[in-house]
Amino acid sequence: MKQIMLITDGCSNVGESPVMAAALARQEGITVNVVGVVDYGTIGELGSIEIEEIARSGGGMSRLTGTEKLAQTMQMLTRKTVVQTIQQAVGKELKQILGESSVEVLPPEQRAEVVEVIDELSENSPLQVALLIDASASMKPKLAAVEEAIRDMMLSLGARKGSSQLAVFHFPGAHSGEDAVLDIGWTSNLGSARSIFQRLTMRGATPTGPAILKVIEFFRYGTLNGHGARNGSDEKGEGEAMLGDYVV
Repeated sequence: MKQIMLITDGCSNVGESPVMAAALARQEGITVNVVGVVDYGTIGELGSIEIEEIARSGGGMSRLTGTEKLAQTMQMLTRKTVVQTIQQAVGKELKQILGESSVEVLPPEQRAEVVEVIDELSENSPLQVALLIDASASMKPKLAAVEEAIRDMMLSLGARKGSSQLAVFHFPGAHSGEDAVLDIGWTSNLGSARSIFQRLTMRGATPTGPAILKVIEFFRYGTLNGHGARNGSDEKGEGEAMLGDYVV
């Protein structure tokens, strides 16, 4: 299962539409979830609208939160979307078996077995999460909360029975035209993300759409513009997802 976890305050203002980019991710089997750390007022309202549209287009979920509940929100979204993906996959398989009938027509014991299968697959299926951190100037006051949230999320992923891999990006980069920077390539060492915050510099515009496209590229090829991660970590995936072609 593949996910992008975008952390942003919305209001992208450079490059391709993030909504269209999220739709492309969905076509490639990548769910886009968005955690919005938004401000009050008109800018916050516009950012909230964009955040919801990105998640809807990417087949994922969005949540708006303050900095104090950011960690809890990220953990909840990751877990919830894993379950949702499994439910959709199992539902497709059951539909082929049951035709147009709903799973509700099954006897209680069989329904319980379906729920058990979903729970087991949610806990054991391989999971790849690409964190995409908005490091534009408006996010600077929220960086400490983002750092804490990511640490808590890593603990949550590490508690799963199935393999969990993490990659971390931030956007924009320090140089002109650098839409996204790969800080850490695929790794099962979930504690490695702690080091990135020491070198993040909050700056510039918000190229959310181009940044999502860069993450899609990384899912495809394991590199970003032909280069690995900053720290040299670029682990490959550890196997195909348990549901194979059924995962959308």
